[in-house]
Amino acid sequence: MSSRTLLVSVLAAAVVAATAYTAYRIGMERGLQNIGSASVAASTPADAGTGKKILYWHDPMVPGQKFDKPGKSPFMDMQLVPVYADGGGANDSGQVTISSRMQQNLGVRTAEVATGSLSQKMEAPGSVAYNERDVAVVTARVNGFIERLHVRTQLDPVRRGQPLADIYAPEWVAVQEEYFSVKRTQGSGTDALLSAARQRMLLAGMNEEQVRSVEAGSKVQPRFTLSAPIGGVIAELGAREGMTAMAGATLFRINGLGSVWIYAEIPESAAARIKPGTVVEARTPALPERVFKGRVAALLPEINATTRTLKARVEIANAGGVLTPGMFATINFAPAAKNNVLLVPSEALIQTGQRTVVIAETAGGKFQPVEVETGSEAGGQTEIRKGLVAGQKIVVSGQFLIDSESNLKATTTRMSAPPAAKDPATEKLHRGEARVESIAMDAITLSHWPIPSLKWPEMTMDFKPPAAGMPNDVRKGDRVTFEFRVGEDGLATLTGITREQARVGK
Repeated sequence: MSSRTLLVSVLAAAVVAATAYTAYRIGMERGLQNIGSASVAASTPADAGTGKKILYWHDPMVPGQKFDKPGKSPFMDMQLVPVYADGGGANDSGQVTISSRMQQNLGVRTAEVATGSLSQKMEAPGSVAYNERDVAVVTARVNGFIERLHVRTQLDPVRRGQPLADIYAPEWVAVQEEYFSVKRTQGSGTDALLSAARQRMLLAGMNEEQVRSVEAGSKVQPRFTLSAPIGGVIAELGAREGMTAMAGATLFRINGLGSVWIYAEIPESAAARIKPGTVVEARTPALPERVFKGRVAALLPEINATTRTLKARVEIANAGGVLTPGMFATINFAPAAKNNVLLVPSEALIQTGQRTVVIAETAGGKFQPVEVETGSEAGGQTEIRKGLVAGQKIVVSGQFLIDSESNLKATTTRMSAPPAAKDPATEKLHRGEARVESIAMDAITLSHWPIPSLKWPEMTMDFKPPAAGMPNDVRKGDRVTFEFRVGEDGLATLTGITREQARVGK
């Protein structure tokens, strides 16, 4: 292609573009000249098809512009759309009208606000521990020697009455010999002496079972067998074969396994819902097919500063001793149900970050956003504390589309409405004292003392100069008194400033 042909093509494209732009500008000017007010005169015609009164026409792509006549949009290649007076228009409340056919197309589903009970289940991790109330300690009740151990290692299981150790106690031999000496004595008055000898055996540390064993025999027993008072496991073993046992020394500590404790970690925020006596179910990975039932025995009065959790002590029956300390467990709590509360499907809620909104249906296919206060949530239902009443219908599907349309309509109305006139005399005037740090054309920097009317502390900040300009006698470093107002933009504007004394420097 020659340079001449190329130049002609470029000039032709420029002419076409200029013509299109000119046509667009003319359309804009004509369209803007047709902008009407929000309310149309009573002579505005009604829609021939529906009979509804038309408020105005607009382009849905540019909803802020309103026209008092139908026609083609100056902004897009489409016809203007009428807005009707029966709810098809916008209002500050953001109410939206949707026909039944459109509701079906959008998949809008509604549900009633109902009154019912809400049982909120909660799950918490925990670990199995010994039941510290099911413990027995076997001690040496007299100085002696351990001649034989029947249980030799810690955590060995034992049953009630099982032999633990054989002990030789010289002191017990002496009181037995005294008892048999009295028993062999015949004559009146020996019953009292025999009873006294029996009492001395008890005082020496022998238990009733051991004393009865001596009474049943006919000779001194130099050794006695210590037996397990309960069934469980040997949690502590302080005896060794051949050692000397001092009176009072702990030889065995036995923990029962008929029941165990599970310490569950409850979040601090949920602690108020758990009470002693609450029924729980426990599961452990070691026995996935079994469910253990129990109750909350106590809430320990201590918060873990790292995890912000509270410990709940849960007591679980342990048939067969299958739960052992150290096992991991998952606890399902079932707090008492809340009765007679307003409930809505959780899917109906629109969370904005600062508030919670539902779309409520009113008469005639109208929908209105309503701000609500929510409570607990469980099983797909959410408690409503404020904002709704029983029997109201709310949208559970398609509510985001309605909420977007509602926000758009309310915003459009606010944008098109003329701003309310403000009376400067009603704006509050504040006063203070300060030192001038710097003066510029568009700002003056003051280090001011506290401003009580605004609860401002002492600080250094910029102020807009007064409308009449700065006084000629105010300089950097002067101490001044000043008056100002705070505008909607948050900026402070001086209305007056007066020097108090000569410059005091930095």
